Amino acid sequence: MSYNGPSDDNPSGEPPAIHRRYFAAMPSPPIVLAFAAADPTGGAGVQADLLTLAAMGCHALSVITAITVQDTAGVENLQAIDSDWVVDQARLVLEDMPVVAFKVGVVGSIENIAAIAEVVSDYPDVPLIFDPVLASGRGDELATEDMISTMRELLLPQTTILTPNSREARRLAQAEGEDEDELALAGAAEKLIGLGCEYVLITGTHENTPQVVNTLYGSQGVVRSDSWERLPETYHGSGCTLASAIATGLAQGLAMRAAIERAHAFVQQAIRTAPGYGKGRGPLNHAAYTTER
Repeated sequence: MSYNGPSDDNPSGEPPAIHRRYFAAMPSPPIVLAFAAADPTGGAGVQADLLTLAAMGCHALSVITAITVQDTAGVENLQAIDSDWVVDQARLVLEDMPVVAFKVGVVGSIENIAAIAEVVSDYPDVPLIFDPVLASGRGDELATEDMISTMRELLLPQTTILTPNSREARRLAQAEGEDEDELALAGAAEKLIGLGCEYVLITGTHENTPQVVNTLYGSQGVVRSDSWERLPETYHGSGCTLASAIATGLAQGLAMRAAIERAHAFVQQAIRTAPGYGKGRGPLNHAAYTTER
């Protein structure tokens, strides 16, 4: 069914009756609110969240936590948004539209962590998907130790599913005086669940293994494990994309396992069809799912 907009025969651009009936019959997409930093490359951050949420059938709201100066090679600078602005952005849209899932990425500052935690605490029945971005792919630090401590205290107890890579999982779970390199991932997951997360999905892109292995942990241990061939290239925004894809599944009523299975399929397709833009870690193809389904 095609519709080409305004024409000589239809100067107003109003869709014909058959199109109006078609779109009226479509269910309203569920609404997901993403807290994240802006990425000028469009590969990660709030841009990746919006692209993923829209491609997978959700309406995306966004609260900007920071602005960045970056390209596909790495993050050159980050400016956190004032926490009052973070709260005001969120409160206004939450009072206007029914949000059914939260996704949190780069937070920008300790004050923003506290602000986000305060906002989401008013919606305890809304699932919170937290991608704890602590550094860029190049290794540029995006979170201080004080910020990590505040995440543990204020955000992890409200988190439905945490989606760290292996380095982030170890760093978040690391106790004072403990060597994070010696901390097993299962032990890190157990500690993070002990801090209040319902589920922890640890991604294996940073591990020295023949395959990339993503493992979902719950209160009883391993829930599921998925593996893929390790590719020679590196990509920009895969963690943001995975977390947002999980958020869409939960927003649409899928159980956790099903939401993760579909999210993995989305990310793998976006990676396999990545366009190769930029001189560093290129962005994914978030449109692949839309164009091929």
